[in-house]
Amino acid sequence: MLQYTRTAFLTTALISALAINAQEKTNDWFNLDLLDDQVAGISVDKTYATLIDGRQGEEVVVAVIDSGVDIEHEDLVNVIWVNEDEIPDNGIDDDGNGYIDDIHGWSFISGPGGDVHYDNLEFTRVYKELKGRFEGKAKGDIAKDDKEDYKRFLYFEDQFGKRVDKAKEEYEEFKQVVDIYNYAKIQMEKVFGHDDYTLEDVKSLEGGDEASNALRDFMIQALENDLESAIDEGLEHFQNTLTYSYNLDLDSREKVGDDPNDLSDRFYGTNRVEGPRADHGTHVAGIIAAERGNGIGIDGVADKARIMVLRVVPDGDERDKDVANAIRYAADNGAKIINMSFGKSYSPDKAYVDQAVKYAEDKGVLMVHAAGNSSKNNDKSNNFPNPVMEDTREISPLWIEVGASGPEIETLAASFTNYGKKAVDVFAPGVDINSTVPDSKYEENSGTSMAAPVVSGLAALIWSYYPELKAKDVKDIVVNSYKWYGKIKVDHPGKPGKEVKFSKLSRTGGVVNAYNAFRMADEKRKS
Repeated sequence: MLQYTRTAFLTTALISALAINAQEKTNDWFNLDLLDDQVAGISVDKTYATLIDGRQGEEVVVAVIDSGVDIEHEDLVNVIWVNEDEIPDNGIDDDGNGYIDDIHGWSFISGPGGDVHYDNLEFTRVYKELKGRFEGKAKGDIAKDDKEDYKRFLYFEDQFGKRVDKAKEEYEEFKQVVDIYNYAKIQMEKVFGHDDYTLEDVKSLEGGDEASNALRDFMIQALENDLESAIDEGLEHFQNTLTYSYNLDLDSREKVGDDPNDLSDRFYGTNRVEGPRADHGTHVAGIIAAERGNGIGIDGVADKARIMVLRVVPDGDERDKDVANAIRYAADNGAKIINMSFGKSYSPDKAYVDQAVKYAEDKGVLMVHAAGNSSKNNDKSNNFPNPVMEDTREISPLWIEVGASGPEIETLAASFTNYGKKAVDVFAPGVDINSTVPDSKYEENSGTSMAAPVVSGLAALIWSYYPELKAKDVKDIVVNSYKWYGKIKVDHPGKPGKEVKFSKLSRTGGVVNAYNAFRMADEKRKS
């Protein structure tokens, strides 16, 4: 699932978890410098101004494995990778790579039946498989070799029911909030005699009874958090959870036309790389490579990055088969860096993904992955894909796991970010990040989904100007040139009221820094 938190579908219970940072920030604060701008960015602009100034870099292909990208966005159209060995729209696999007309990448969740928009959670797919094997069977009927799987089935069956019940409760809660909001709007229109009242107008209301004051306070909270714009999206979110995420009868794969259980089949899908929901992937792509200095939108981190689009993530959980095949496609078709801003708690075909990771390693590809948005310790909980090989427990040497940081020292660790002294390498800006979204628009979003592409962009920036470096060199520079905030105490993600040293949240205790990275790369070149 996409590693992404949105300032949307806010209920009374959700507002604290999805609170908007109200402090004013610049358009793309992740590019700024702590000393020069008093914002805990990664010093990208300073690097261009002082260390790159006038130098010509080489293009570096960054594969964005995600939900799809709007390749015609005004700030991305000139930075999208083009497969020069393929002739557009001739229905022929000109370059012989197994994919027809793959001009800008590939979608592994499209096919003759259309594009997959919604899919189950992996939890649901695992439960469905176990349910097919064990439903209706008594404990005494289970063969010895199946006892562990049967025990797992019972656990999943219990959890599935609880999850569905919780989803229903959240949906009803949100609908109640919407009803209260609609009622509050009517009452405010009666008070003011019109419907264009402002937040300040509502705050000025005084002297009412207890019920009126409660309604006023609710309306203030709703206006401050822009509940109006979140209602439709919120209702869709909760409806889709019930309709698709936990729907045991859903068969999304009939659109693709492949057998999702046949891991030997790599050549399926289409070249429709945008898909029906490209907001997340477009946002990620903009952070990495939105055209710099064109006077519109934002400036991405890497001025020479070219975005290869690989679509594998639906509204739901991505499938291991698709993730593995996308990694292989990227490695085979010239990507130097792979950005993966998605994750899930179960990975039934992890061994197949591990094989793809090893394959990419052998081709010298650097992989960057978002740590997750559940405020969990990844040292103790699962967030797949990950760099730990299932069979040998070896850790991929070309993998960077990224947590999310905020713009102020006081809120350096994002409240939602996953962390881990062993499992997370480094942090990067991931709070209220402004970037590209479809139809040449821009939007602020938060998540480790936003932090990972900051790191991917930084890796591409280094490789552009130091092309002689190996993937391991680039990783070492990115991870070890951080700005250290280790002694600073921050709010512990997921533990309100508890503080922790920033050094306890990742292996390095730092936030990536472009200026330091460039200086380190230069030293490495001279040595």
